[in-house]
Amino acid sequence: MLKLFLPNEQVKSVLEIDPERLKQKGIKAIITDLDNTLVAWDRPDATPELLHWFQEIRDAGIKVLIVSNNNQKRVSSFSTPLDLPFIFEARKPMGRAFRKAIKLLGVKKHETVVIGDQLLTDVFGGNRSGIHTILVIPIAATDGFWTQINRKIERQLMAFFERKGMIQWEERTK
Repeated sequence: MLKLFLPNEQVKSVLEIDPERLKQKGIKAIITDLDNTLVAWDRPDATPELLHWFQEIRDAGIKVLIVSNNNQKRVSSFSTPLDLPFIFEARKPMGRAFRKAIKLLGVKKHETVVIGDQLLTDVFGGNRSGIHTILVIPIAATDGFWTQINRKIERQLMAFFERKGMIQWEERTK
């Protein structure tokens, strides 16, 4: 059961995820979280670096869909200017949003990765859905109320995984 909280990969930032490497692995789509994965939870729009990464992803022929537990206004205001499809109020880690994302993207699970900053929502939900997961270090040192609660549990899981040699992780926030 605990292995469902263990990501398949971990990186410091989405910007370290190479689209050509994903393509070589047969990846055709990315399901990504928004807040503290792509941008800080209180930042309204994409950074220039993120815009460049999105362009590289598109150039590689990889589709992207944002799946967020946040509300429609927040997710739409970020995604619409970038012409990115999205699912809001996703209720991650529940599998419904992941299944819907796979269907909207028109891909198979093994052709997809889930990228996110939380073990309890993104990684657990992606793993339960049978999708390859990539954990990123949260962009901001602060979180919303419910995420703060998740982070306390997450820190215990990370410490357990580190003690068992299952994961190596550096400081999570700046």
